[in-house]
Formats: sequence, C-alpha cells, structure tokens
Amino acid sequence: MLLNFSLSLCRALHFDRGWFHLRATAVSTATVLGTYGWSLLVEREAGLHVDSVVQAVVIASSLGRVQRAFDRTDRLIACVVLPCAAAGGTELSTLIQHHPDPGDALFTLGVAGSLWVRRFGTRAVRAGTLVVLPLVAVLVVPGGIAPAGGHERTGWAAVTALFALAWGSAVTWAACRAGVVRRPPSVTVAAMPGTNRPGIAASTRMACQAATALAAAFAVGRALWPDHWPWVVLTAFLVASGARSRGDVLVKGVWRTVGASAGTVVAGVVAGSFGPRSDTVVVVIFAVLAVATWLRELSYAYWAGCVTAVLSLLYDWFGQSSGSLLHTRLAGIAVGAVLGISASWLVLPVRTSATVRSRTAAALAGLGELLTADGHDVRAVRTARARFAHRVDQLTLAAAPLKVLEQVPAPRRVAALWGRPLEGLLPPAALRRCAAPADALASATLRAPDALAADAATVRHRSDVAAHALAVRRAIGRRPAPEPAPGQPPLTPAEGPHPAETVTVRAALDAIDAQLDVLTELFGTPPNAPAGPTADTTTPTTEAAR
Repeated sequence: MLLNFSLSLCRALHFDRGWFHLRATAVSTATVLGTYGWSLLVEREAGLHVDSVVQAVVIASSLGRVQRAFDRTDRLIACVVLPCAAAGGTELSTLIQHHPDPGDALFTLGVAGSLWVRRFGTRAVRAGTLVVLPLVAVLVVPGGIAPAGGHERTGWAAVTALFALAWGSAVTWAACRAGVVRRPPSVTVAAMPGTNRPGIAASTRMACQAATALAAAFAVGRALWPDHWPWVVLTAFLVASGARSRGDVLVKGVWRTVGASAGTVVAGVVAGSFGPRSDTVVVVIFAVLAVATWLRELSYAYWAGCVTAVLSLLYDWFGQSSGSLLHTRLAGIAVGAVLGISASWLVLPVRTSATVRSRTAAALAGLGELLTADGHDVRAVRTARARFAHRVDQLTLAAAPLKVLEQVPAPRRVAALWGRPLEGLLPPAALRRCAAPADALASATLRAPDALAADAATVRHRSDVAAHALAVRRAIGRRPAPEPAPGQPPLTPAEGPHPAETVTVRAALDAIDAQLDVLTELFGTPPNAPAGPTADTTTPTTEAAR
C-alpha cells in the first residue's frame, strides 16, 4: 500500500498541467497567511484566546478554495453571511461546551439547513457553503482549549471573518488581473437547469442524510469518547455533507478513512519532536495545508491525510500528545466514516447513475444552446460555450466515483455486479470529446456569422445536430419525442468553394454528431419516437437518433 501511495504521489507532478492548481493554491495560501497575521494582532490587542486564531485560519483556508467561484454579487452577499456565521459559530462553541444537547442539535440543524437552501439556486449554494465554514472550526479546536464562557469573542470573530473575505477578495482579484488564476464563471454560466421531476428534491435528501449522520455521530462520539467526540463528528460531517451521490459518499468515506489514518500515523511518529507552542509546528502546519490544497485536486485521500496530520500537529502544539491518542483517533475516524456512508446509503439515497444522467442532460442542454445560438449575438455564443464547458466539468465530477470503482481490482464475477453502473463513464467521455469541436464551432461562428447564416446546408446540418442532442436529452428523461416538422426538404450542398469557417463548422458538427451517436446507443431513443426513413440523406443525424 505504501508503494502504491508513493507512486500515486509521483503522478502528482504531472496531473496539474500548466500548474493551474498550484497557482490557485498559492493564492489560497496568501489568503490564509494574511488572515493569520490579522488574527494574531487581534488576539494580542483584544486579549482574546488562541482559539480565535484557529477559527480564523480554518475559515480562511476553506474560503481560499470556495471563493474561486465567487463573482462580485457573491462577495457582497458573503460580506453579510460570513461575519454572521462566524459570530454564530463562536456562540455555538460556547453553547456546546456548557449545554451539549442543545448545542449539538443546533449544529446539526445548521449543517442541514445550509444544504437544504441549495434548492434556491447557485447563489444559495455558495451562501450555504459560507455558513458551514465557521461550524468546522467548532470541531477543530481541541476540547478544553476554548475559553469557559463570555461573549466578547463574538464581535471580533465577525470582524476577522470580514477581514478574511476582504483580504481574500483583494488577493484573488489581483491574481485574476495578473493572469495567475482564471476568472470565476458567472452565475449565468454556473447555473444548472431546473428539474420538474416528482419526488423529494436532492437538496432535501442531502439535508436529511447530513442530519442523520451528525445526530448519530454526536450520540456515538459522546458515548464512546467523551473527551474526543469531535473526531467522530468531523469525519461524519466531511463524508456526508455535500456528497453528490451514494458513489461519491462511498469513495469519499474510503479515501477519508485511508488518508486520515495515514496522516494520523505519520503525525503520531513525529509527535513530541517539537514541543508545545513551538513556532516550527506552526510553519509545518501551514506547509502541510498548502500541500493538502494542491493535492486535493488529485485525490481526496491526500487532502484527508494532510488535514488530519495538521489536526494532530495542532494537538501537539497545545501540548496534547497525539501519539498516545493514535488508537482513539483511528477508531473515531473509522466510526465517523461508517456513520456518514450509512446515512447517505440508507436515508433517501441519491443514486450515482441518476446523478450522471441528470448532469448529462444538463450538458446536452448547454450543447443545444450553443448549436442554436445566433452568431450575431456575441454574448449569447460566448455564454453558451462557457456554460457547456462548465457543465461537462460538473458531469466529470459526478462520474468520478465510477472511475475509481472501475480501477478497483476485483474478480470477474464481482466486477460484473457493477458492470452496468460503469456505463456512466461513457457520457462524460463522449461529451469531453465534444469540447474541442464545440469550441471550434463557437469561434468560427463569432468570426463569420453572415457567411455561415448564408450557407443553407450548414444551417440545416447544424439544426439536425441540435435535434439529435435534443433527442438524446428526451431519451435520458424518458419523455416523448416531438412530432417531426412536415415537408422538410433534403439537403442540397451549395456548389463552389466554401469559406474556411464553413469547412470548420461542418467538421465540428460531424465530430459532435459522432459523439451523440455514442450517447444514442447508450440511452436509446425517446419513447414514441417516430419511425420511418428520413428525408435528409446527407447526414446520419436523424437516423442515428432513431
């Protein structure tokens, strides 16, 4: 296992082509270090406790990642949400210490509520994420370290959170202006199409799963390890909250257990090497946090291992030997992972295949928008191109657990049990192969909209490919196919030379159509699809859709 882990780590040097994730990590680290310096100043001048510094670092480290997707409006909303959440998290920490049962219940409701509000759109998703950040800090501070009472920390917690947001926004803005990181997608691009499917909404399912997992984790953790219950709750929270599907929960739970166990063992080996309140431990903690942020894009196991090592080092800094608590921490991590996975699989589960189908339909909707966009509307074409690329990325993330499952060595009979779910890898692969043709199509459309609009064969070809994409979407949603328009004449390609843009668009449409054929074979045809030969004999689109 250690050899495989080392080989996987070596691949990290090649996974980040263009060093995009490393550059984003540098921006996040700058946000954390600036917030850390501010929190130290506030702690000294206001006479606060070191737990305020820990809370500030936890919020800043998470904020450095999530704010990459924020636009101007999101940051204005965050100026209200994050300080209030930080103040509430500080009060909740005191409540849990003095009145555990009400505090545990409020913590559980806060996490569940932050997931439930996702039904209200992209901005609500981002606001809910901000609410959770201070709640994580409640679980990170070692028991008995926080002050016994008082509310003087609450105002300063809100001010520090506002500083972290302002400083992080300034660093991110400067990095975007310098071309160090990419600009975040707008809400128009990031928004996913709504669904009118009957049944319980996905956000409600996720909220119920998280509430169940946390309630069980609080109960088990306090019963088995009264002094170290946060380890169980933190693991259950990280595994169950925000998971996209059952497969995502399972993979995250396994990676969390493996990575956290490795991080705990490594931190236990070096425990006591630096001594309490050592400045060297602080430097190591920030270095490990930076590595964790970078390698998270490679595998969640690296993130879990590094963050767990950071928590162990933090305990060591406070003078609590992590080596003597090795078995307790490993047991708490394992129990928390089991509780998180069980809740997500047993309480209103979300199937991975359903998530992949939904994201595939959303990506096809974006592709259809690009195929039907008016070339004279530059903004519409660019928005459609960016939206399609974003939805393909979201589809890839949804199918990632299936990719991990495919790589698990297993006997043929066992592998046959999950053979059909692995078909979920075909849609993201096919749509990723559409990315380059779609980009070429958009670029050619923007360069010569008049020439493309004047070529009847190209216009009809484009319309047929758009109809093919719509047919696949209807097959995914099991919706009846629309009646075909009567009297469509066959394509008659124009004579003479064609502009370079026309040739480019036709090649792009052929490439996209070929990938739609792959999806048609996978999902079939819409119910009540009309039968019979098509009048168009120059392209295979309608025939393939049938």
